Amino acid sequence: MPRASRPRAAHSELPLDPAIHAPSAAHPVWVRKRRLSAATRIVPHRHPWAQVAYSATGVVRLTVPDHTFIVPPTRVVWVPPDVEHFVSVVEDAELCTLYVLQDALVGPRPLPGTPPPAGDWSRCRVLQASPLLRELVTQLAREDVVHDSAREHCMAALLQDELARANPLPLGVRLPADKRLRALCDAVLEQPARHASLDGWAGEAGASVRTVARLFRLELGTTFAEWRQQVLLAQALSMAARKRPMSHIAAELGYASPSAFTAMVRRAVGMPPSRFFAAG
Repeated sequence: MPRASRPRAAHSELPLDPAIHAPSAAHPVWVRKRRLSAATRIVPHRHPWAQVAYSATGVVRLTVPDHTFIVPPTRVVWVPPDVEHFVSVVEDAELCTLYVLQDALVGPRPLPGTPPPAGDWSRCRVLQASPLLRELVTQLAREDVVHDSAREHCMAALLQDELARANPLPLGVRLPADKRLRALCDAVLEQPARHASLDGWAGEAGASVRTVARLFRLELGTTFAEWRQQVLLAQALSMAARKRPMSHIAAELGYASPSAFTAMVRRAVGMPPSRFFAAG
């Protein structure tokens, strides 16, 4: 009988050297790719320019003080300047880090005749990664790319335009500041299907259902059920990126049937799972 595989030990890595990769007016976009094994954690850090996280393969989780985001290959996460963040690798990944001069993206457009970018770029947001955006990142991350060449500048300008056009998605799980509620939320994020209702989670935390429900309203402005739905979507997104069948995802997340899971996804994002998980 083969031995059961042991989970990989967690280890930390430093972010890419900011002194080398700082964007500037002359070079507004830097793209770097690094291979990271599961359970790797890039330590919390911040920098005075914006960042876009894109997982070319595998799945990572990016966390800022008030949100956590799953990053599969069909999505990117925008992080504004000076926001502390860290990355946890869910499964072996090729993480592409884009350092972006924000003024070049939300100020004058790099391409003439196009409308201004929409949305609030001062906040973290999940964006749909179009095939063109993914290919531009891949090309700019190549080791043989010639820096400051006309080709690189053209691709970088098109990448900025594609980012500005990318559809924002209502994804991301809000995180509380209250330490008691944060501990409960972290437990749900680790195993969202362990309890189906707030009663089980509150009992495990040693608090009353009424107290926990009140903290969710005060801290996050939502109910536990609505917040947990976002957790389940993030978990489903991670499993879908690993090519898990929808029936398996539904069962693992505690849904009685695939149709019940489909109904939840439709309510949350306005499209069926087959379309939502394949978007991009």
